[in-house]
Amino acid sequence: MYQIKTFNAIAPEGLARFEKENYAINESEQPDAILLRSQKLHDYAFPKSVLAVARAGAGTNNIPIDHCTEQGIVVFNTPGANANAVKELVLASLLLSVRPIMQGAKWVQQLTGENTEEQVEANKKQFVGHELEGKKLGVIGLGSIGAMVANDAYRLGMEVIGYDPYVSVDTAWSISRRVKRANQVEEILQTCDFITLHMPLNEKTKGFIGARELAMMKKNAHLFNFSRGEIVDVPALLAAISAQQISGYTTDFADARLLNQENILVLPHLGASTDEAEINCAKMAARTLKRYLETGAIKYSVNFPTVEMAFQSPYRITVIHRNIPNMLGQISSAIATLGVNIENMVNRGRGDYAYTLVDVAEKEQTVIQQIVEKLQEQENIIRVRSIQHTEVPY
Repeated sequence: MYQIKTFNAIAPEGLARFEKENYAINESEQPDAILLRSQKLHDYAFPKSVLAVARAGAGTNNIPIDHCTEQGIVVFNTPGANANAVKELVLASLLLSVRPIMQGAKWVQQLTGENTEEQVEANKKQFVGHELEGKKLGVIGLGSIGAMVANDAYRLGMEVIGYDPYVSVDTAWSISRRVKRANQVEEILQTCDFITLHMPLNEKTKGFIGARELAMMKKNAHLFNFSRGEIVDVPALLAAISAQQISGYTTDFADARLLNQENILVLPHLGASTDEAEINCAKMAARTLKRYLETGAIKYSVNFPTVEMAFQSPYRITVIHRNIPNMLGQISSAIATLGVNIENMVNRGRGDYAYTLVDVAEKEQTVIQQIVEKLQEQENIIRVRSIQHTEVPY
C-alpha cells in the first residue's frame, strides 16, 4: 500500500487514478509521495519515507529542488498539461493590448438616458484600436506554451518569429514551418511589435529582461510575461514605461510595484485557472507518480534524468547515486557477489546525479533485500529501493 500526501485542492479526476486497493490518500504522516499545486515546501520537514514529489503544474519554484535531489527525492512537474489554458489567456491579452475592450465596456455601463444607441455612436471613436493582423510577434521560449502561442498567432494573421536555443525535437515538430526562427534574442527585441515570454525561472533567466533589453525594443512594443514575474526586472520595466521606451506591459504575476500604473495590466495569476487545466495537471501528475512508484520509471522530472525500461523481470532495483566514474561497476559487482543475474540495466546521468534501473532474475524476496542493503552500504549511493513486478496498465 502506497501512501500519498496532498497539499492544496487536487482535482478528483487526478486522485481517482490512485486505486484504493494500492493507495491511501492523506492517511499517513510518512508518505511515499507528495502531490501538490502551489503549497510552498521550502520549510517543510520531508519525512525519510518520501520518494517523490509531483507538482500539478509546470512551475516548481515552491519546491526545494536542491534539497530534494540531495535526499534522492524525484521531483516531477506536468509540462504541457495546462498549455492550452495559458495560450488562450496570452491570445486574449494580445487582443486586449490593441483594442480598448475593457475600457469601452466600462464606459457603456455608465450611460444614462433613453438615447443609449445615439450616445454610443457619437462617442465610440474614443475606443478605436488596432488589429493584430500583419503585426510582428516575438515568442521567447518555444516549449509547450510558446509553441502553441506561435502557431495560433500565425493563424490570426501575425508575422511570428521564435527564439529558443534549447527547443526539443518533439516541440520542433509541432511548430508551424511558417514560424520564423531567430538565431539571437536581439533579433526579436529589436524588430517585434509584441514580445511574449515563455521560459522557466532559474539562475540564468532571472532578470532576463532588464534595462539593456528594454532599451532595444521598439517604442510601440508591448511586452507580455506569462512565465514568472522575476524574469522581468521590475524597476527597469517601470523606468522604461515611464520614459515611453516601450508602450505597455501585461503580466500574470501580481507585484505591488506594478499596480495602478498606466500602460501596465496585471492579471491575478489566471494562466492555468480553468477547470480543464486543473484536471489535466492532476491526472498527469498522478500518472507520473504511479509509474515511478510502481516501475521506477522517471519522466517529466526537473531534477533527475528521464529513464524508462520495459519491466519484465521478477524484481527491479532502482539506484539514485552520484554521477561519477565506476558507479555501474560498483552496482554490478555488489549484485554479482550475491550470485544474482542481471537481466537488464539502464543508466542516465544529469549533472552531479544519476539514476540506474537494474532488472534481476531473482525471485526470493530475502535475497532482494540483501541486494538493497549491500548497495546502500556503497559510497556515493544515495537511495536504493526494490520493486516487485506486477502487471499494471498505464
